[in-house]
Amino acid sequence: MTTNAIEIQGTLQEDGMLVLDEKPRLPPGRVRVIVQSMPDPTQTDVWRVTQQIWAEQRATGHVPRSKEEIDASVAAMREEDEERMQAIEKLQQQCRAARQGKPDAGN
Repeated sequence: MTTNAIEIQGTLQEDGMLVLDEKPRLPPGRVRVIVQSMPDPTQTDVWRVTQQIWAEQRATGHVPRSKEEIDASVAAMREEDEERMQAIEKLQQQCRAARQGKPDAGN
């Protein structure tokens, strides 16, 4: 017997109705449902510390970077990485040429 089992999260409402976050990908027919409470993420230590950090940043006037600023920073880092990789490749070519007794290659 093949068992088709999936896990889907949802919300149990006060009236006992279960609202799933997505449509189950199972064929129609009888199913077994196991309902398990999930912890509230806003009650974890990580959440509380994060909230404290955000509050301190707001209090000091910190303005987070915009998406555009972050994208520009990532693009600049990638460009620097590309330049560094090219320099490494050039150095490898020079070392290879020196080992083979050839004149300085790559200049």
